[in-house]
Order: sequence, then structure tokens, then C-alpha cells
Amino acid sequence: MRTRDCETVIRSYFSVLLGHLNETETSRADGSMIPLSEALDWVISRSLATRSQPNKIMFIGNGGSAGICSHMATDFSKNGGMRSLAFNDGALLTCLGNDYGFEHVFAKQIEYHARAGDLLVAISSSGRSADILNGVAAARKVGCAVVTFSGFSSGNPLRSLGDMNFFVASDQYGFVEVAHQALIHAWLDIALGWSGSDSIAP
Repeated sequence: MRTRDCETVIRSYFSVLLGHLNETETSRADGSMIPLSEALDWVISRSLATRSQPNKIMFIGNGGSAGICSHMATDFSKNGGMRSLAFNDGALLTCLGNDYGFEHVFAKQIEYHARAGDLLVAISSSGRSADILNGVAAARKVGCAVVTFSGFSSGNPLRSLGDMNFFVASDQYGFVEVAHQALIHAWLDIALGWSGSDSIAP
């Protein structure tokens, strides 16, 4: 590909990605649509409440979404001072998958570790993964709050299961996964005081 053609393509790619971020759809548990700013304000307040309780934030996701979970659980813990973990340990996943079926690998861990007042962040590009849906059900049973991040089809089941739901209207993994990570980074950075410059406020 010629340099000029490549520049056009990459600018178009970033333009589409920005569009997906700006057009993220957010909704409450009852399905009512709300502005992105209001949804972010809710998750920021809820996550800060887990720190003061103290409770914890749990992240679940598969594949690329699992990578987001590990990354953000680390950042929420180290940078945000919020007790956070991702249920991605390989030995435990294979153990639970072997004993209970892969569709229960997150639900069982949530049964072991979740407490009322904890916050579950469930990430799935398709919003249809059985292990993620079962994990949400297990968290609800314990009394956790739930935030979901999904994409692909607007009718995916995960999108209606959270107290707050973020939906990226794309059927491309790259756009959905990058948008999810950017949204969660925005959540944490704004919670830590970012207000429009290149640095986080002290």
C-alpha cells in the first residue's frame, strides 16, 4: 500500500473508532437510555463507593476482553486504590471448566469470592457468551451491582442485565474492544480527577 493510501485508511479507521466511542449507547437496568456522561457519573460514584465500604470490583471477560479485564483490574487496584481482581487464572479456569463446564467458569469464582455490595464488570463483544451471562446471574444472586460492556447486536442479552450498560454499535472486534477499554480507562481516569488536560490531577 502506498504511503498516501495508508494515511487515508488509518485516518478513516481512527475516525470510525472515534465515532463509535462518541455514539456509545448507555442504558439502565429497565432499558431506559441515558446520556454517556450520566452513565459514567454512575459508574464512577459506584466504584468509589466500593472503595469506601470497603468492597471490591470484579472483572470478567473472554479472549481480548479477558486482556482488558486483567489490565483494568491492575489499574483500578494500583492507580485507583480500589480492591479489584480479574478471574483469569489459567489453572483455575481449566479446573472449573473441566469440573463444571466452561459456561460456569466465572459463576463459580463469583460464588467463591463475591459479597453483597461488590461491583461486577462484565465485558463481552457479542454480549452472548454463556460464561459471562452465568457470571452476571451469580453476581445478582449474591447482591452485587453489575456494569456491562457489549457490542455487535443491539439485542444481545448482556446489554439488558446490568444496572448500567454500555453498548458499542459495531460488529468488528477491534472497534468494540478498543472502545470498551477506552471507556473503562475514561471511567478510572475521571474518577481520579482528570478534567481535560494531558495529566491526572493530584
